[in-house]
Amino acid sequence: MRDPSPVEFLEEVQQIAPRLPVIFVAFAAPVADLWLMTQELLRRGAYAVLTPDLDQETARATIDQAREISRAVLRPAEVESWRRHLVGDSRSMQQVADTIRLVGPRRATVLITGQSGTGKEMAARALHLSSTRAHLPMVAINCNAIPETLLEAELFGHTKGAFTGAQNARQGRFEQAHQSTLFLDEIGDLPLDLQTKLLRVLQEREVQRLGSPETVKVDVRVIAATNVDLPEKVRQGRFREDLYYRLNVVPLAMPPLKHRLEDLPALVYHFLDKVCQMEDLPTKQISPETLDHLRRHEWPGNVRELENAVEKAVALSGERAILYPADFDFVRARPAPALSADMPRLTLPDAGLDFTQTMGSLELHLLEQALRRSNGNKTQAADLLRMKRTTLTAKLKVLEASVGRVSA
Repeated sequence: MRDPSPVEFLEEVQQIAPRLPVIFVAFAAPVADLWLMTQELLRRGAYAVLTPDLDQETARATIDQAREISRAVLRPAEVESWRRHLVGDSRSMQQVADTIRLVGPRRATVLITGQSGTGKEMAARALHLSSTRAHLPMVAINCNAIPETLLEAELFGHTKGAFTGAQNARQGRFEQAHQSTLFLDEIGDLPLDLQTKLLRVLQEREVQRLGSPETVKVDVRVIAATNVDLPEKVRQGRFREDLYYRLNVVPLAMPPLKHRLEDLPALVYHFLDKVCQMEDLPTKQISPETLDHLRRHEWPGNVRELENAVEKAVALSGERAILYPADFDFVRARPAPALSADMPRLTLPDAGLDFTQTMGSLELHLLEQALRRSNGNKTQAADLLRMKRTTLTAKLKVLEASVGRVSA
């Protein structure tokens, strides 16, 4: 490309579709020019630069990966509205979506389980929006966030004067959720005496306000969620077995983020858009190396931790348009092997040196070592160097042309 230049073209595409992965194919050009242009395009957010002699398998793999990102970040407008609450198209998230699609229109009680931060409330909202009750707001209550002495009144309501401070009668969450959905978060922390009363409400479909002898019929679809092992609490006598089975009519397990890392790009872009929109900032980009860096993290806090990491990275990146691995230094990524203490140090000669040629030689030396150690297996070599196989192959093609041949 001469008019516009590749860089100008990339900038135009990013203005029109900021999340669209852009792949360049390099044709005949001087090696030095090709190297510099490749680095500049990658620095500015290009997804990849394919060289003319790149084998078809690697090129196809690179394009397939870019297509996966495109599907994740450019989801068709005709997708069900509730599906937008579930970011990601991994097999585990497709199973979650399939379950919601089947049971959403039903009245059946659903028990959502999963580690803290996996998105249980988002799944509950998707269930509500996929139901015939979606025209009314979902009512939610965290059973662990309200003192035990007040929780009963919050759930079932109270009459005027039912207890000290009850100056007016008040509806409980069950009455508020009449003909809608009630989401009971952290249900595993519900006190035993309230478990008995909740079981009665689920069985009889009626509530009794504190201080009142009358019962009120309610039509409520209940969704509960917990991050604890309820069967274990049942064995310990800390959770009623009959209530557990009443809640666990349809089980829905939310996978931890480390088991759905293929969804990580879509989640990162989702949170980038969300944070930039909230802060009224131009849409930021994220480099492929940064995504690789984030994939190496264990994510004990799951999706919630990722959202916080993206928000902090956006805040600390200032006016810069692209986020790099250094913006996520606080993330406890799996440590890379430490450099050997006896690794030779490079000394700058008095006459200077060709920096590009020298760094290319160093990269080529490391690539050769990785290939020898893996007996020529490029996937294993890429794992040793903490990079994608397609990145390794692309680097090999450029380096062997500019520095020398690679001996596997």
